[in-house]
Amino acid sequence: MRAISMRHDAPHRRPAGAVLALAAAGLTACAQPGNTVEIALAGPVSTPAYVSMQHAANMAVAEINAAGGVGGRTLELVVRDDSTRPERAIAIATELVADPRVVAVVGHLNSAATLAAAPIYNDPARGLVNVSPASSSPLVTDAGPWTFRVCPSDLQHGPALAAWAVNHLRDRRAVVLYSNDDYGRGVLTSFSDAFRALGGQVLSQDPYLPAMLDSIGNPDPYLRRGIRNHMNVLVIAGQAADGAAVLRQARADGYAGAVMGADGLTGLRDAGSVANGVYVSSAWLPDQPGEASQQFVQAYRERYNAAPDQFGAMTYDAVRLLAQAIGEVGPDRTAIRNYLERVGRGSPAFRGVSGTIAFDQNGDVANTNVVVGVIRDGKLVSAQ
Repeated sequence: MRAISMRHDAPHRRPAGAVLALAAAGLTACAQPGNTVEIALAGPVSTPAYVSMQHAANMAVAEINAAGGVGGRTLELVVRDDSTRPERAIAIATELVADPRVVAVVGHLNSAATLAAAPIYNDPARGLVNVSPASSSPLVTDAGPWTFRVCPSDLQHGPALAAWAVNHLRDRRAVVLYSNDDYGRGVLTSFSDAFRALGGQVLSQDPYLPAMLDSIGNPDPYLRRGIRNHMNVLVIAGQAADGAAVLRQARADGYAGAVMGADGLTGLRDAGSVANGVYVSSAWLPDQPGEASQQFVQAYRERYNAAPDQFGAMTYDAVRLLAQAIGEVGPDRTAIRNYLERVGRGSPAFRGVSGTIAFDQNGDVANTNVVVGVIRDGKLVSAQ
């Protein structure tokens, strides 16, 4: 029996040496070869900062199939790379909705892609469940009844960062540079509102576009103005690649104060020594306690010789949650959506490696925690 089945041109991965002891409802003693159920993985899977998304999905599918599959069927992963581009996400969603073999989607990863694709997945005539591991924009709340997410929103990330800056760092003069998209604006608003409520002062808030960072829109003027105004917190509300460019410029300008951002900066851990000391909010960190969490970390390390991040943990949980749904109600798109709608609301919450998943009426997770980590020597670990 194959440990994992994929429609994708990525290299095959060996199954993990240890299968996590996390039972999924509906798994049977032996999957039937040739009888498959397909779910899709849609996200920036070839981007180094987000590779844990595919790694964790592969691992989850391998474990599920090794334990018997879903309802006696082999689970197959259909992988599509959106490169975080909204236009690509729309094309992928259109393809997946039209493919009757695909019964659910894990993705997309970033808010812009999820929001762009949501109208396709939420087509009343042929809806397709999509479960995002990391789209944190508040706008995802209203994306539609077929869109769910297993991560907290920016309404939780921003206040967590603001509280850390004021209560732990004792810093109250912030400059915010934000990516001019749904994600960046969401972090900007939630951080700034919470920071001011705690007595902090937002000295300036300036947008950027990734293409501007190496041209006339280089953030240098914004940073120099912040330094002149004695900022002691620099908030970068954007993705890791952009964050690295802003951070390098800030350090070159002589800024030595605190730098922080939300989960989009997770991949900044790979930027080298310049990223040491940067604070990043996250839905999950690999050093947090909990038996299920640590079993997942151990199995992931054994399989990939690396530590997982929140994107991997949330993707892993999304795959296993969908497998549980399929095992309970079968590979029917509407039945799967209706099953997810009841998770935590009439049906038991799902106990994942990232914590408890219980959906509210909008498909958001209720009562999720945001933790603050710090980058140290290429790792994002819990801040103390």
